[in-house]
Amino acid sequence: MSSADLDDGRRAGPRQWAGLVVLVLPAMLLFMMLTILFLAIPQLATELRPTSTQTLWIIDIYGFLMAGLLVTMGTLGDRIGHRRLLIAGAAVFAVVSLIAANTSDPALMIGWRAVLGLAAATQMPATLGLIFATFADPRQRGIAVGIWSGGISVGTGLGPVIGGALLEAFSWRAAFLVAVPVMAVVAIGAPLLLPNPRNPVAGRLDLFSVLLSLATLLPIVYGVKELARPDSLLPALAGIVVGLAFGAWFLVRQLRLPEPLLDVRLFANRAVSGALGVFLLSATALGGIYLLFTQYLQLVEGLSPLRAGLWVLPGAALLVVVSTLSPVLVRRIRPGNLIAAGLAVQVIGYLMLTQVHVAGGLPLLVAGFMVLYPAVAPSMALTTNLVVGSVPPEKAGAASGLATTCSDLGISLGIAVIGSIGAVVYRAQVATSLPAGLPPEAAAAGRDSLDGAVSAARGLPDDVAAAVLAPAREAFAGGLNVAAVVAAVIAAAAAILALRRLRHLPPTG
Repeated sequence: MSSADLDDGRRAGPRQWAGLVVLVLPAMLLFMMLTILFLAIPQLATELRPTSTQTLWIIDIYGFLMAGLLVTMGTLGDRIGHRRLLIAGAAVFAVVSLIAANTSDPALMIGWRAVLGLAAATQMPATLGLIFATFADPRQRGIAVGIWSGGISVGTGLGPVIGGALLEAFSWRAAFLVAVPVMAVVAIGAPLLLPNPRNPVAGRLDLFSVLLSLATLLPIVYGVKELARPDSLLPALAGIVVGLAFGAWFLVRQLRLPEPLLDVRLFANRAVSGALGVFLLSATALGGIYLLFTQYLQLVEGLSPLRAGLWVLPGAALLVVVSTLSPVLVRRIRPGNLIAAGLAVQVIGYLMLTQVHVAGGLPLLVAGFMVLYPAVAPSMALTTNLVVGSVPPEKAGAASGLATTCSDLGISLGIAVIGSIGAVVYRAQVATSLPAGLPPEAAAAGRDSLDGAVSAARGLPDDVAAAVLAPAREAFAGGLNVAAVVAAVIAAAAAILALRRLRHLPPTG
């Protein structure tokens, strides 16, 4: 079956809808892998003993590599065929997941998570490109894209829930092994059910632009993470400056190339730049708070991974409901107003988290998360259609790639930036409150992170362990409070941006 078979406008049949399942499964899994390790961190930290900086790298290097290579892999898929790239990415993802599940060195784990991010980047643009190739009827294509977007929402929301269940039954290694059967289904089902469209006039892949994009992203992320360490200010600032310099070079190159890797001229479109900016900010605010929320449940409240995952479930269920309702509501409400309203509600949820304390904080913590998490759904559900619908048809692929990149990059930036803010506050508060006379190794672990304090406390007498854990948990709650203030400011800025840049867009009905 070729894409030309579907260009006559005929409606998709059972085979095409079965093919959609093959496309939604990897989209769901790849975004689930952004958050599935959130609940695994305490177990993983006990076995691998990473530093707090290594822990953040393990969590978010996957998202940064995925985001940084999405546009590149979209262009490569145009040249060699999206189906072929999807199958290759699925195979690599399955094999590397097996290797990562048996890794015991934190530096190697960072490396394998980076390779998983690369494999994920090959698949995400392929899934959306194959939807456009499979569904020629505009109404059916809209339904298919909506189901695909819903799968991403489900994956992001259920990552900690599924991770918690796997951790309860097995260990943190199962968070990697769950990918293997899913990717096997993709590798087997894709050649049977999906077309293999190729663009005969696809532009060449500018490898130097790819290198420049990574040279922009990774030094900035390194610098942000190192700012959390009191003894590395100069290297952190140097990393940020180097990344920004490469970023300027990247932008100049894209403007001069006849076939740019990233068509930055798309940002001149008011709707495109506005929708992407709002989505990036809202995802950034959410990413770091999501991580701190799941860590609080286990490390402060002492819940098992499964019970912690179940506390995530109400907010995740509401996210799916609001994601489903948003395309319906936008038929009568201007999309800019709907997105801004959701972000305003999100600000309320973040402000609730600023009042969470160790004593009796669980009900307010869960209530705040149930308010803020579903409120990101309008932005999440509507951005892709807003962006793609605002550009000429020949630029739809590049625009959809930008939307997915912003989602992925925003979550990873949130983990890096807001997670680092939480770490800085933790270290500042715990530095003077740990009891005297601790073994040097235990004291250093407690000053570095809460999971380090929890691990160190297991080898101490009960009264000393309690004296270590009490101030460490208070310091972590303080870090959450400050991080929530920052997230609230970011979400408020996103709401204002939505009102200013998207208010001209009419309801879709």
